[in-house]
Amino acid sequence: MTSEPGARRPKSSKNAAPAARPESSSPQPVPAHWNDEGRVALVRGILARIGDKWSVAIICSLGQRPRRFNELRRDVTGITQRQLTSTLRALERDGIVSRTVLPSAPPAVEYALTDVGQDLERVVYTLAAWADDHADTIRTARVHYDSQADT
Repeated sequence: MTSEPGARRPKSSKNAAPAARPESSSPQPVPAHWNDEGRVALVRGILARIGDKWSVAIICSLGQRPRRFNELRRDVTGITQRQLTSTLRALERDGIVSRTVLPSAPPAVEYALTDVGQDLERVVYTLAAWADDHADTIRTARVHYDSQADT
C-alpha cells in the first residue's frame, strides 16, 4: 500500500467523499430502499465480500498496478493458491477485478482493478490508513479493557 490511491485517474467530484460531519450533527437518514430485504441482503453480501481478509489485501495490491497471478500470490502474504483463485473469481464476478488473458506462450493472465475496483481501493486504502494511524491507541485500549475484565 505504498502508492497513493487513485493515482491512475483523478477523482471526480461525483465520486468525492462527502465532507466530514461535525460530531454534534444528527445521523444521516436511512435511505428508503434500505428497508427492502433484497437490497439489504445484497449490501450485506457486498460488504462481506470486500471486507474479508483476502479481498482487502488483493485490492490493495492491485491498487498499485495490474499483476499476474503469481505476482499476487507473492504479494499477498499467507494466501494459498486455492484461496487466491477463489477470491479473484469472486471479485471478478462482482465487477471489482478484471481478468485479461495475454497473448503469450504459455498464455499468461493479468488481473487489474476495474473502475469500480479503483473507487473501492480508495475507500479500502483510507480504512487501512485509519487502522494504521490508530493501531497504537486501539492496542492500548484493548490492554486496558482486558485488564479490567480480569478483575
